[in-house]
Amino acid sequence: MSADDIARAVKDKKLSALEATEAALARIAKYDGVLNSFTDVTAERAQAKARAVDAAIAAGANPGALAGVPFAVKNLFDVKGLATRAGSKINRDLPPASRDATLVERLEAAGAVLVGALNMGEYAYDFTGENIHDGPSRNPHDPTRMTGGSSGGSGSAVGGALVPLALGSDTNGSIRVPSSFCGIFGLKPTYGRLSRARSFPFVFSFDHVGPLARSVADLALAYDAMQGPDAADAACTTRPVEPSLPALAQGIGDLRIAVAGGYFQKNVFPEAIEAVGRVARALKVNRTVEIPEAARARSAAYVISTCEGASLHLDRLRQRPDDFDPAVRDRLIAGAMIPAPMVDRAQKFRRWYRAQVMELFKSVDVILAPATPCVAPKLGQVNFTLDGVELPVRANIGIHTQPISFIGLPVVAAPVPLEPMPIGVQIIAAPWREDIALRVAAALEREGVVAAAAPRGI
Repeated sequence: MSADDIARAVKDKKLSALEATEAALARIAKYDGVLNSFTDVTAERAQAKARAVDAAIAAGANPGALAGVPFAVKNLFDVKGLATRAGSKINRDLPPASRDATLVERLEAAGAVLVGALNMGEYAYDFTGENIHDGPSRNPHDPTRMTGGSSGGSGSAVGGALVPLALGSDTNGSIRVPSSFCGIFGLKPTYGRLSRARSFPFVFSFDHVGPLARSVADLALAYDAMQGPDAADAACTTRPVEPSLPALAQGIGDLRIAVAGGYFQKNVFPEAIEAVGRVARALKVNRTVEIPEAARARSAAYVISTCEGASLHLDRLRQRPDDFDPAVRDRLIAGAMIPAPMVDRAQKFRRWYRAQVMELFKSVDVILAPATPCVAPKLGQVNFTLDGVELPVRANIGIHTQPISFIGLPVVAAPVPLEPMPIGVQIIAAPWREDIALRVAAALEREGVVAAAAPRGI
């Protein structure tokens, strides 16, 4: 059942919140041994919350828009009583969190039921979903393949229908990549739209948080429940809540839509081109726009990401270098050695690049682009060949997501159900127009062009 279906059934007393919760816990117990999505299952907490939702309904109270809906969160979100791992070995020595992250609190305030914390790439510096401490999360359509990262457990848990909703984070593509590989919907909101309070950071100036779901309506339900200012996050906007759910029924109307050309049509496998083509044809799009200097934007994003990430982890790198994933450790050490003038140059370019892209949005409302260059690679795969050049998989999965999160644009990753594996398309909108991206995704979903793929590997 979708989150929307569960909430309606619970509020109509056709299903109890406890029954919905027990069903999710049973599915986790049955299939997580294959998927390795979860690092913690909070069964007792979930059962207590479900009983509270059922009691509120019995008393005639409004339980919230997500009444009884099970959800799980990437383990960089604080969950009261659990150490916030952030995918690492080192963080397991931290004391348990004394309070939930803001977004966990807001989802539970809307009646949702937290069932656990999810596997992820170490310190969110990962595109593959392979964690050396907890093992890799596995793709629900083929467990020999990657989920993508760093929100890999979020992708496999939703893609495998263990839960209808999950939270992830996206610095350079970590919601959009797992959504693409696992055949589900993901929303990376505008930078600062949703609170990051009490979540473990990676790159302060790029970090976004958002939901993953199996339908656009579920994505919008969760997103709307989490909106709102939060003084605990300095980057969180003071904009009022702007509900997105009513926009889903509006259709495309007179929206101006274009396909990203140039850079975004290079370094791709045929399946990525096919996915974008299907979406463009369904929307009757025949316009292409060039996002200027996207390749340089990706390079600048790398410079800033690795430098800021290294700064965050300097003490850990000095004190416990052997407790890092060596691949993560080495990239962070490299980031610590980037000269300050190079970082300054990347930041100046960032301001220029943002201004150029904002000019584009004066003549278009939506830009379509690949979410990933390929379908999910095999676990452990080191290299792939793009445009005749052999490149490392880990570094290049986010080749089309980084130039977008670099300037904080809102994106819905929408799954195109190709055979044998799904792949995602980015629906990119101007800042603060999540409603437009969701509206386009909903229209495509109604036409059957995009859809969450049924898990075939479990």
